[in-house]
Amino acid sequence: MVVEANQTALRTERRRFQRVKISIYGRYMLPDRSEHSCRVVDMSPGSVALKAAQAGQVGERIVAYLDHIGRVEGYLARIFEDGFAMTIKASQRKRDKLASQLTWLANRHDLDLPEDRRYERVTPANPMSTIRTPDGYEHPCRIVDLSASGAAIETAPRPAIGTQVFLANLRGRVTRHFENGFALEFSLIQEPATLLAQFA
Repeated sequence: MVVEANQTALRTERRRFQRVKISIYGRYMLPDRSEHSCRVVDMSPGSVALKAAQAGQVGERIVAYLDHIGRVEGYLARIFEDGFAMTIKASQRKRDKLASQLTWLANRHDLDLPEDRRYERVTPANPMSTIRTPDGYEHPCRIVDLSASGAAIETAPRPAIGTQVFLANLRGRVTRHFENGFALEFSLIQEPATLLAQFA
């Protein structure tokens, strides 16, 4: 039976892989092709627990697109109060890549990576832009500085830390507040030349 097989796979996966607690955002698609937003609660190379408003049925195929991770697919293994867990169907090569990505994601806050100082921070030629908050409103803002991994923004609204917002068309997450604005970590590392061209 598919449900029993998936539950057995999840139990086996728990023994084989170390699960790490991370907080990244994404979207997932159910078999009816409806798409929904989600947040990763914890993840291993063999499964992922997602906080989500809507779940399918145990045993159904799920395709998810997760920030920093990319596309993963598998089967819904169990449902809990505010989300669900799914197994991850992947080759050994893909699992090895996932293990490396998860190690980086788990350690990035300890290494001060949300505002990764390895990337040069510059002031764009045109610092005026807009921030779109989860309520759908756009607010004018001034970019204090930019890097491939994030930006510092001066603007009146200061969404809660962890909130997803858009700087122009770039999705990111609020990582800290300062007096006149906040710092933003992009969902994906940006190509510096392309990034600067957007704010020329």
